Amino acid sequence: MHAHIVHAHPEPTSYNGALTRAARESLSDSGCSVTVSDLHQSDFDPVEREVHYAKRVNGDAFAALAEQRHAWEEGTLPKAVQNEIGNLQRADLVILQFPLWWHGPPAILKGWMDRVFVNGGLYTSRMRYDTGYFRGKRALVSVTTGAPRDAFGPGSRGGDFDTMLWPLQYSLHYMGFSVLPPFVSYGVQGHGYSYEDEESLRRRLGQNLSDWRSHLSALHSVAPLRFPGWEDWDEKGKSIRSRRAT
Repeated sequence: MHAHIVHAHPEPTSYNGALTRAARESLSDSGCSVTVSDLHQSDFDPVEREVHYAKRVNGDAFAALAEQRHAWEEGTLPKAVQNEIGNLQRADLVILQFPLWWHGPPAILKGWMDRVFVNGGLYTSRMRYDTGYFRGKRALVSVTTGAPRDAFGPGSRGGDFDTMLWPLQYSLHYMGFSVLPPFVSYGVQGHGYSYEDEESLRRRLGQNLSDWRSHLSALHSVAPLRFPGWEDWDEKGKSIRSRRAT
C-alpha cells in the first residue's frame, strides 16, 4: 500500500509536525510506502488565478473551471498541481494533517483543494461522489485543536466536529474517496490558552501520538463514513431516501 500525507502547518516542530512524523513512521513500519506534501515548505500557492495558466482558453476573462479543463486536456497544468495530482493518483490512502483554524482547515489546505481537484480532469458532471475519480482509495482527516475534548459536541463551546469537518470530508467524498472517520487530537494548548499543567499535557499528547500510531496500524478494520450517492437522488439531485422509507 502507498500512503500520501498532505501536511498543512507552517511550523515543522509543531504538534502537527509530530503527528505527520508519527504517521510516516507507523505506516512505513507496517510495510507501506509513504510520501509527504508539506504545503508550507514547498511554498505551494493556494490562490487559483490567471498567472498559473500560460496558455489561456480565454485571455479576456478568467474562469477557473474553464482554464482547469483546458489545461488538463492540453497537458499544461501548472507543475505544482501536476505533482500533487500524481501523489494522489499513486496513493491508496491519503491523510490530510492540519490544525483547526477558525472552525475549519487553514486557507492553504482549502486552496490546495481549489487548485488540485481539477475540473474536467478529476471530476466531471457524472464522475463525482460514488463514481468519482478516486473511487477505491481511502482518505483520512487528522486534525488538531487547542481546546479539550469536553468542549466539543453539538451546542458545545468549541463547536461540533461533525459539522465543522463536513465540508472538507464531503468534498473528499465528491472526489470519490472512501472517507474514514477523522482522528482528532484535542487540547494542544498554548499561546495564552491553558487547560492543564505542562507535565499532564506532555503525558497526554505523548499518549495521543501512540494512539495515532495504533489507529493507523488498524485502518483495515475501520468502516468509512456514510455519504449519499447517485442512487440516493432523483434527476434534480433531491434526496429520495424518504420516498423509499414509505
